[in-house]
Amino acid sequence: MATTPEPEPSTSRSHAGDSLVEPNPSIVQENPDSCFRILLATDNHIGYAEKDPIRGQDSINTFREILEIARDAEVDFILLAGDLFHENRPSRGCLYSVMALLREYTMGDKPISFELMSDPMEGSAPGFTFPAINYEDLNLNVGIPVFSIHGNHDDPQGTGPEGALCALDMLSVSGLLNYFGKIDLSAEENPDPASDQGIRIKPLLLRKGDTHLAMYGVGNVRDSRMHYELRSNRVKMFMPDGGGEVKEEDWFNMLLVHQNRVKHGPQQSVPEGMFDDSIKLVVWGHEHDCRISPESVEGKNYYITQPGSSVATSLARGESIPKHVGILSIQGSQFQIAEILLKTVRPFVFEEVVLAEAAENEENKLNLEDKDSITAYLRKTVEELVEKAKKEWRKGHEGSIKDMMLPLIRLKVETTNAKEMTNPVRFGQDFSGRVANPRDILQYHRKKKIAERKSKNNPDAPDGEMDGFDDDDDDGALGGADDPSALTTSDRLSKLRMANLVRQYLQAQNLEVLVEGGLEDAVMRFVDKDDKDAIKDFVHDTLKTVGKNMKGQQNVDEDDVEEHMTRAKEHAASQWAEHRPVEREVNKKGKGKKKADSDEDSMAADDSMRGGDSDGSFASEAAPVKGKGKAVAGGKGKAPATAKGKAKQPLFDDDDTEEEEEEEEVVPQKKSRAAPAKKAPAKAPAKAPAKKAVPAKQSQLTFSQDPAAKKAPAARAPAKGGKSSKPIELSSDDD
Repeated sequence: MATTPEPEPSTSRSHAGDSLVEPNPSIVQENPDSCFRILLATDNHIGYAEKDPIRGQDSINTFREILEIARDAEVDFILLAGDLFHENRPSRGCLYSVMALLREYTMGDKPISFELMSDPMEGSAPGFTFPAINYEDLNLNVGIPVFSIHGNHDDPQGTGPEGALCALDMLSVSGLLNYFGKIDLSAEENPDPASDQGIRIKPLLLRKGDTHLAMYGVGNVRDSRMHYELRSNRVKMFMPDGGGEVKEEDWFNMLLVHQNRVKHGPQQSVPEGMFDDSIKLVVWGHEHDCRISPESVEGKNYYITQPGSSVATSLARGESIPKHVGILSIQGSQFQIAEILLKTVRPFVFEEVVLAEAAENEENKLNLEDKDSITAYLRKTVEELVEKAKKEWRKGHEGSIKDMMLPLIRLKVETTNAKEMTNPVRFGQDFSGRVANPRDILQYHRKKKIAERKSKNNPDAPDGEMDGFDDDDDDGALGGADDPSALTTSDRLSKLRMANLVRQYLQAQNLEVLVEGGLEDAVMRFVDKDDKDAIKDFVHDTLKTVGKNMKGQQNVDEDDVEEHMTRAKEHAASQWAEHRPVEREVNKKGKGKKKADSDEDSMAADDSMRGGDSDGSFASEAAPVKGKGKAVAGGKGKAPATAKGKAKQPLFDDDDTEEEEEEEEVVPQKKSRAAPAKKAPAKAPAKAPAKKAVPAKQSQLTFSQDPAAKKAPAARAPAKGGKSSKPIELSSDDD
């Protein structure tokens, strides 16, 4: 079992060649010939705010510093845990800069000190003969390999002969980066654990001297989809097999994930305790708070390290924590992490003030009835924060000749009982040229009050999802509902989610050709992923499908055109549902609604922007599968089937929230001229018993042996020298 020391204060490292100061080591006696040295980083978000004249180069400058640290420390390789790019389709200049930096710092004649034991062709580009691992290519001269999984910002998108692609695929085929952890979920779903569908996790097997390392990578999967896969027993891992040379317990199993760690809802996170004890270390991406010191998990033998982001993508409290990368050393079953402070990160100071409390202090000369006195007090506070940023910069950059970058300042102001507040943009003009974010220094919010729930038809709380939305707690816990009368118009508008607006707008329309669900997905891809062709491609594909369906009709009267158009749209809707099934949930009231996606970065919005899924109930998901007794979602002309009176099952036993048993009701579809869903309600009761076939709930991801897989040689991963990986699956509580 790996052992690590208690968390120690962060250590820094000079780029001038000073020795690396490490915390109290857990590796008793280091053997360089058998010790992996790996640079850990995640969430680089290269390209964030690249058009900002002040902050545009922050992400790429810090990425350059990370590569310099790896070169100076002479690490074996660099390991990135997702979100290398901030956008799914990075700009030409952004991609150019990353490729140039990787070529500058990772190419060279430095010998590779470790051996690849798995198949170098595993995951290679289909139809080509070059290996997936760049340093195994005889035509390339790689000095420091870079391994990376994808995150939620740079995940694969699109379709075509090559399948879904992302920017990491481009870097991989160019030989600059080794992309692994890519999961293909586009195939038709089948809940049979012995099938080849679902999530398959194959490790990269590396050896250095007597140390054997198995790296498992799981690129970002939408949290609700991940839960569906887990509940359906469709997640399998491949266990290292040394072909008799290496015992299973001698492998150091390391897992990279890029999911929500902080719970934003019943299905919007991955519990820390879901992994088996065979895992020694989990490298957690997606969360931007720097918690790189290994943290133990209660009741488990593995540790979690969370490097955090290398650039602030929001003005939240978690982003103000000093940012580090780490040098991970692995020898046998022991490991340690040396923290390295990043020196090119823009200073960021976050502070919160309560005007009512400040007014009680006579020295502040603050009058809540006087706007000018409030403005003067806030200006004085911001001046103090600017001076604080300068002191922290000097403390972390002693001996540096570089000038301090303009700091980021965020002052969160509780305005309860204040009569009038100054305009934040006008306020920031006084600090232009002194701070990097003059337009959004101030953030106003009101104190939460115990009040009645908002009316169902409140336009500022779509689908009732905004109850308890404002989060003033430092720990990220969802608070109670705000008093509507205490919120200004700008406050209420800032709480609205784009997905809710799009959904409500489309539901109010009478679309005769376009499928509402598909158009909603296309709009959200345009907003979240910056996919500029998403809407155009969707409209083109829909018109092509409907047009083909209409051309197939013969002897159509002019009076029946509208009816045939309706049928053509229903056919297009069924086709869209088959290729992209959507899980839906039913709330406690029995009112159907889509579960809000949570694929945005957990730190990509400020605290007060987080939505509240406070009911604590799990979604009622219908698995789109084949066979009798299975629930169907999005079949041709069929509505998702739900069973009345069926209790919801919690996903994990160790969840702190006790789920209430609620009755699920069949969601009636709204009638409209464009999509009169007459057949679906009639067929839904016949499918209701299918809910009895929901797979058993899961407790954790285990390395238990799969008997069926032993008999299926085709499921074994090929490897060099007769070595292979044997598949294991997610075990059920009932097994």
